[in-house]
Amino acid sequence: MSKPLILVTNDDGINSKGIKLLTEIVSELGEVLVVAPDSPQSGMGHAITVGNTLRLTKTKVFNGINSYQCSGTPVDCVKLAKHYILKERKPDLLVSGINHGANTSISVVYSGTMAAALEAAIDDIPAIGFSLCDYSPNAEFMHVSEYVESISTRVLDKGIPQGVSLNVNFPASKDAPIKGVKVCRQARAKWKEAFDERIDPYGERYFWMAGDFINQDGGEDNDVWAISNGYASVVPTQFDLTSHAAIQEVEDMLFS
Repeated sequence: MSKPLILVTNDDGINSKGIKLLTEIVSELGEVLVVAPDSPQSGMGHAITVGNTLRLTKTKVFNGINSYQCSGTPVDCVKLAKHYILKERKPDLLVSGINHGANTSISVVYSGTMAAALEAAIDDIPAIGFSLCDYSPNAEFMHVSEYVESISTRVLDKGIPQGVSLNVNFPASKDAPIKGVKVCRQARAKWKEAFDERIDPYGERYFWMAGDFINQDGGEDNDVWAISNGYASVVPTQFDLTSHAAIQEVEDMLFS
């Protein structure tokens, strides 16, 4: 039997530490194709390139692995892989990451890592976004390797529901062993933004976005709680943004 085909991408760029480890791990599970941005694309969400050219270049960043770098966004990378590089061959799994930084709670809306996974899910490709809650470019990832391998293997063996991708986050600390895995919901939290106004050397004003993460969720069944208590979190995530519970209420509000 042929090996499963695994597509690897990320939003931190093809030279990041996280994608190198992810590629090493999944290369033991199947045939790997890497298509990743040629520069960091964090916070791009589900953006696609429509007003500029897209460039795709074969690279030797990963020894012995078929890999390309793309000038566009993580979603551009997935689209080019699906429709240009692979053409009629459908990946058995897409893995995105390992992201340098958390993608828990509201951060999933902004995440290029998870946008790539959701783009795969649109075409019913099983997909996982992996993130480490450590923003350092030199973050230590080795303590999550066994979990990345086991979750990826389970998805390859058993699949996941159509249109769903998995948002997996890991605690940052390598000093305290991960206690286990919690399948949970996205926490109700948000960013309280602030903008630092500055002046550049030419006397022109510019802004630097800052802010604080505000957790409004007191539950113990969500991803922020899991990470804070030493567990890896797994949130099933979908691209359907419909508030099904609100349909009748809006119908009544507009037409009754």
